[in-house]
Parts: sequence; C-alpha cells; structure tokens
Amino acid sequence: MLADKVAECGVGYGMGIYSDAELLSLMTGLDEATASQIDFGDILASGNIPGVGPKTVMKIMAVREYAERIAKVPVKKVDIIRGPDDAYDMVKTRFLFEHREVFCILLMNIKGHVIGLKDISIGSMTGSVVHPREVFFEAIKLHAAAMILVHNHPSGDPTPSKEDIKITRQLVECGKIMDIPVRDHIIVGNEKYISFMEEGFMAS
Repeated sequence: MLADKVAECGVGYGMGIYSDAELLSLMTGLDEATASQIDFGDILASGNIPGVGPKTVMKIMAVREYAERIAKVPVKKVDIIRGPDDAYDMVKTRFLFEHREVFCILLMNIKGHVIGLKDISIGSMTGSVVHPREVFFEAIKLHAAAMILVHNHPSGDPTPSKEDIKITRQLVECGKIMDIPVRDHIIVGNEKYISFMEEGFMAS
C-alpha cells in the first residue's frame, strides 16, 4: 500500500523509489489502481475512467504542464560541453513528454560554454523539416562559435535514418562555410542516445 510506503520511507530515500502511478496518486489524491490507468498521451480520455471527474482531469493536466515547464528550463551559461555525455545530460529533459520530433541546436562560445538551446523545428511523430538558414540564423544571432545538433525520436529508438545522416552532413558543410563548426549530432531515444561523432556519421 502506498500509505504504508510513505509512512516507512517518506522522502528519506528520494522520490525515485515511487512508481509513476504512486507519484500521480500523491499529487492528485487518486488511488493507485485508478492512477495507473491514466494515459498522459491522452489525458482528456481520463475523464471516462470511473472516479476521475473534470476537476481531477484538470489537476492531471496541471501536473503535466508543470513537469513540461520544468523540463524546458534553459541551460546555464556556465555549463561546458566536454563530450557527448555532457551534451546528452543537458538536453535530455527537453524531450520529456514530447510525442513529436523536435530538432534543436545546442550553441557554444569559443571556450565551449553553452550559451543557448534553441528549438529549430517541431514536426510530427515521424519527422521534422530542418532548413540550414534557420539553424545558422540562430547561431549567428547568439554569436555562437560552434554547435551541436540535437533531436529526438519519439519511437524511442535513436538509430539515425538516412535523412538524419543526410541533413547532418549538409549542416556540417554549411558550418565549414560559415565558420561555425557542427561538433556532433545527438539523437535522443528512451533513456539512451546516439552520437554521430562517436559512430562516425559526421563525415561523408
């Protein structure tokens, strides 16, 4: 029982010990069985679940909205990219609860300090359209010295497609012309990622 778990553990072991249903139960007052039926991909449908009224649906939507806002808090300028792991750690929360493919750029100054994370394109569940002019417009606007490309695969599988590789190499060439090198391309999946630099996909 959740009540017994809370009484025994409280917050002393961190909130990570609680399941999604248990956390939702704590935040909304729903019992665990009902909370486990909630589909965050279609919250409005939760109103059809016995015991879940309009006020509870609104609470659930508020929980999700707040979580999404926290996930999109801008990165700090003091952060430095030393490798793919650092880049992934900085951007992974951007894609929490995201069911569409989003293409972003992580911008850095000459010392490798992160100066911005910018959304370039938001697409569907299967893809997004990326134009080099939009990518480099943002980089020039922030006086970036280098960038890392980032996007998610809503399917959870970060394996790059032929189109992913094609646009990456196109942007790498544009970066050479603009003197704003593209250091890497990170594809984010479900709790894992692929680095184009590590996998050798950057060069044609």
